[in-house]
Amino acid sequence: MKVILLGDIKSVGKKGDIVNVSDGYARNFLFPRKLAQEANDGNVHILNVKKENDRRKKLAEIEEAQALADKLKGKEINIKAKAGENGRLFGAITSKDVAELIKKQYSVSVDKKKVVMDTIKQPGIFEIEVKVYPEISTKMKVVIVSE
Repeated sequence: MKVILLGDIKSVGKKGDIVNVSDGYARNFLFPRKLAQEANDGNVHILNVKKENDRRKKLAEIEEAQALADKLKGKEINIKAKAGENGRLFGAITSKDVAELIKKQYSVSVDKKKVVMDTIKQPGIFEIEVKVYPEISTKMKVVIVSE
């Protein structure tokens, strides 16, 4: 019997797959637990429409992320920080600080976990990476000037 899986089932398949299983397994295990539904013409059509909508949505998200990455690419963030006599900063510049400055200067909300950098403890020019979407990232410069 052909069924459409409604959830991931170990050694059978992933959610949304159409698989062949024995009639007894389908009627006695999968259907009562709402893990699958019969793969008739109507259900297969609904599944195909749902997959197409998911594909379009993901494509739109990727385009939006690419536009955001292009907007931030090569931009500079200037930070003034107090430094001691030996050139080290009082405190450190973290990814949280950089994410807040990106939001303030470029009106782009970026999660601090998406900013890839080490904590900065001295003045200078540093390159950071901002991950906008899986496999889509951009490089930015952080310029630290001591007061």
